[in-house]
Parts: sequence; structure tokens; C-alpha cells
Amino acid sequence: MHIELLLEERSAEAALRHLVPRIIGPEHSTRFIPHQGKQHLLGELPMLLRGYRRWIPSDWHIVVLVDEDRQDCHWIKSNLEGMASIARLPTASSPSSSGSVVVLNRIAIEEIEAWFFGDVDAVVAAYPRVPRTISARARFRHPDAIDGGTWEQLERTLQRAGYYRAGMPKIEVADRIAQHMVPDRNRSPSFRVFVEGLRSLVA
Repeated sequence: MHIELLLEERSAEAALRHLVPRIIGPEHSTRFIPHQGKQHLLGELPMLLRGYRRWIPSDWHIVVLVDEDRQDCHWIKSNLEGMASIARLPTASSPSSSGSVVVLNRIAIEEIEAWFFGDVDAVVAAYPRVPRTISARARFRHPDAIDGGTWEQLERTLQRAGYYRAGMPKIEVADRIAQHMVPDRNRSPSFRVFVEGLRSLVA
């Protein structure tokens, strides 16, 4: 089985190259297709889905992952589902009459950095000066509900620990943290939904 992952940016690719094989197993092939931000991905998506519709093999699936970015997640999901419907590709929310699914639409709430806060042990393994106790602080107890932007909070957390004073390199940080992440211990609800969706595709 093969999965094409359509992503907003290269930091998501850097993280998911480590995580996806752990979620679905190394026996399934994958291709990661990052874009130049959310608007670029959403602008290209209708054309991409129409293209897939013409030739996609029966054992291929498409995963579309976007950040919530403090937008209405129901509107985002409806928009993604609508694009797949126009391309006549069945989704996990609207499978075909036979139950088949081609497209899995998923949303990282509020950004993929929330998934890193969902596994504080991985953050500490990558950056040992970060205190492990941050997961007990009220601000970080619920990764998908962190105020002030998860990207900004992660940058501040690393800078307080003495890393990246001149600014956080997103791709490098995503790569380093994801190397240590264990999918089944993650506390982010949106990450768990992502994991369940991927595993349902290959079940």
C-alpha cells in the first residue's frame, strides 16, 4: 500500500518522515509533498485531486494535513471534503458505496507544533535543557489548547532553555523532536485522530 501526504510546509515533512513509518509500519510506501504554506496547498489541492482521480491505483491513498491556525476547524474540514467530492474521490467522512476511502483529511490543532508539546519526553530528549516539568504547567497541560500560538510557545520554551536565541529553525526543530516521538504516548487529541486515521487506511 502507498500513501501520498500533501502537507503545508517542509517542517511537517521533516516530522512525518520519522512518525509515519512508526504509525503504519515500514512496509507501506509513502511520499511527502510539502507546499509553500497553507494557502498554497489549498490553492493547488483541487487541481491535484483531479489529477489523482485520473490515474490513482486502487491501493493508493491521499492524506491532506493542514494546520487549524485559529480558524474554524469545521469550515476547514468542510472545505477539504468539498474539494475531494468535486474530484469524485471518496473520503473517510464520505466513503464510497463499497466503503472504500481514497482521501483522508486531517487538521493539526492549532499547528503541528502542538503535536510536539503532546510528547514532552521527545522535546526533552531532543533538547535536554528544557525542563520535563513543563507538561505539568497549566499552559501546556492540553497541547491543542495552548494560547498564543504553539509555534511561538515552542520557540519561547526553547529560547528560555538557551537554544536558538536568534530564532527557531522550524525544519531543524521538527526533525530533532520527531526522531524521539512515540505516537502512542502523545497527548494531543488532533495527533491521536491523525494516527487513528492513518491506521484505518492500512488496516
